[in-house]
Amino acid sequence: MKTNLEDIFGPIEYVTSHKAKCIRVSIKANGLKVSIPLHATPKDAQKFILENIKPIQAKQSRLKENEKNNPTLLNETSKLKTLTFDVNITRAERNNIFFSLKDGLLKVEAPVMVDFEDSNTQKQIWNGINYFLRKEAKRLLPGRLQQLAEKYGFTYSGVKIQPSKSRWGSCSGDKNINLSYFLMLLPAHLIDYVLLHELCHTIEMNHSAKFWHEMDLVTDGQSKALRAELKKYNMPGI
Repeated sequence: MKTNLEDIFGPIEYVTSHKAKCIRVSIKANGLKVSIPLHATPKDAQKFILENIKPIQAKQSRLKENEKNNPTLLNETSKLKTLTFDVNITRAERNNIFFSLKDGLLKVEAPVMVDFEDSNTQKQIWNGINYFLRKEAKRLLPGRLQQLAEKYGFTYSGVKIQPSKSRWGSCSGDKNINLSYFLMLLPAHLIDYVLLHELCHTIEMNHSAKFWHEMDLVTDGQSKALRAELKKYNMPGI
């Protein structure tokens, strides 16, 4: 009985590469991408996959599990959106990971043979994305914080943009506000919720009933619902 490889692995893309010296299989959670040297054919690639079907299946299973447990694992199928730009990850004939932001799209080009499951690869991708998250956060968040402060009558001493992965924001006793640049991964209304949360801490440092009363005043009584919605979002684990 003939084995249908796509029934097992999902869509399979065959790419002839002049740089490939042998058949290489890039494994994704929902499919495969196979790089074929000039002297080989897709039929040769299919034979190679069949001969290595068990280890390929095992690695794909691990990748699926990793994506399930770590939604911040990025690859070609990821659909990452930030407040000001979308992220598109592709493979290209290059030796390093390249980033380019233009017209609201951050293009990430990785080498054809890259292993997206590799932790170093993930770190490199996130480092590049973080550079633009920080840049955009510094461009937009201080101004938005000032707008909300003026609208609702708050005062604060200063604002800093930081790489915090433990808190979206914080406010010190002397009214200095710290904001994580990962806020840019949230939709606009939840960013405003966090900014208002820290502004309310300028007059009430704890989470007392008075604090939540202030939050309800500036969110049209939606502070509880917005707080619950924010909990559905996680910061990157990389």
